[in-house]
Amino acid sequence: MEGLELTCFQIISNVGGARSCFIEAIQQAKAKDFEKAQKSIEEGEAFFTEGHHAHAQLIQSEANGELSNITLLLIHAEDQLMSAEAFKILANEFIDVYKQIG
Repeated sequence: MEGLELTCFQIISNVGGARSCFIEAIQQAKAKDFEKAQKSIEEGEAFFTEGHHAHAQLIQSEANGELSNITLLLIHAEDQLMSAEAFKILANEFIDVYKQIG
């Protein structure tokens, strides 16, 4: 596996784990277990940070002229990153809402 593919898979794997944690946090907040929900958010943020670092490596590679081709795998990795970021925002909002109505 080459550098670009490996980095894409690092992004996909980490942000996929992050998204799962964020969804779990919403479910835990719905069950009024806010302590577990917060732990899931923190775990998700750790996964997301790893994916974000891998993404930053790709941006640096492109800035240095080392990344010349855009692949479907790269587009998928970008999409997964943005999806996880959206879930992160929504999970935090849901937790706040469940706290208010709880």
